[in-house]
Amino acid sequence: MPELELSAGTIDYQDTGGDGPVVVLLHGVAMDGSLWRHVVAGLRDDFRCVVPTLPLGGHRRPMRPDADLSILGVARLVDEFLGRLDLSDVTLVLNDWGGAQSLVADGRTARIGRLVITSCEAFDNYPPGLPGSNLVTSARLPGGLALAFNLLRLKPMRRLPVTWGWMTKRPVPPEIMDAWFRPLVSSAEVRRDLRKYVLSTPPEAELLTWSEALRTFGRPALVAWATEDRVMPPSHGRRLAELLPQAKLVEIADSYTLIPEDQPAVLTAHLRDFLDGPS
Repeated sequence: MPELELSAGTIDYQDTGGDGPVVVLLHGVAMDGSLWRHVVAGLRDDFRCVVPTLPLGGHRRPMRPDADLSILGVARLVDEFLGRLDLSDVTLVLNDWGGAQSLVADGRTARIGRLVITSCEAFDNYPPGLPGSNLVTSARLPGGLALAFNLLRLKPMRRLPVTWGWMTKRPVPPEIMDAWFRPLVSSAEVRRDLRKYVLSTPPEAELLTWSEALRTFGRPALVAWATEDRVMPPSHGRRLAELLPQAKLVEIADSYTLIPEDQPAVLTAHLRDFLDGPS
């Protein structure tokens, strides 16, 4: 897997290569780019898929101790990543992580030609739902994150509503989840990195200002939301589609938040329709 040195540290990424339009796919907390494995398989013949592993807990190497890993800081790393690879006119696809609104609010959209938001943190839903609140509580307690992720080595713990039970309708394959959680179990520095992010939520007024900034994104956008989502309210998907001037809304049945796990084929079909549409 290639790697790239950014201001915060070294990150890994997948790049399928080729001359097709560039699709950059971003994951959420305590996972890595493998979240997109099925979608990448369905796109890679016609599109160049670039999938970084963000420093959100699933990263193998800790970031620098002074790295800004706040919500806004990670958004700026995404922009830096696009610039370092000289990617332009990309289709940026997000699931779970709500970085779209902070990227737009911070003016980091020059390299983004299209935006796809799939069941993400939005508006004031930070930290999102029961799993987010549980993660914040763990991050605030000394040794809390170490305890939380060591407990998640036990497979029954992964299906609780306060952990991952409301993230997917069907269990994520254990070997995939094992890889997601391994850095947090084994590295105090990776837990430090995640703690920075988890405890960085700004005041509600600032979050809502970020959301309102989406009105300024005048390029094509797709909002794809899970109709049964218990963590990211379906009403948020409809509100986002109303905010984005050129948005199309699709709602996906039989899925929770991690649509790339629960309904990868359906999501891939919607992405293909969107990518083949007018620019």
